[in-house]
Amino acid sequence: MIAKYAIYKGLQKPLIYRGFKGKFIYWGLGSLVGGLIIGGLTGALTSMYLGGFLTIALISAGLTYTFFRQKDGLHSKTRNTGIFIHPVHLKLNYAARKKNRI
Repeated sequence: MIAKYAIYKGLQKPLIYRGFKGKFIYWGLGSLVGGLIIGGLTGALTSMYLGGFLTIALISAGLTYTFFRQKDGLHSKTRNTGIFIHPVHLKLNYAARKKNRI
């Protein structure tokens, strides 16, 4: 009789947290932390209202930027269109090779 074992298939799925996948989770956390730090410093040094507004603005801008960058894919690549001809810069001197051979 063949023994059957349950295989956990969850490891094959990408890591997703609140709509952000993979490296974009860290981008979202970075924008949250960065917005809180910059807004807190601004609030402490100038006005509490300006700091609060700046915190909300930076966090929302960072999360929006992260969300739209996520649509491009996990590896953002430059996609060039057109026909590209790569020149060959090989200089093979077969006569010199035969001459120097023993």
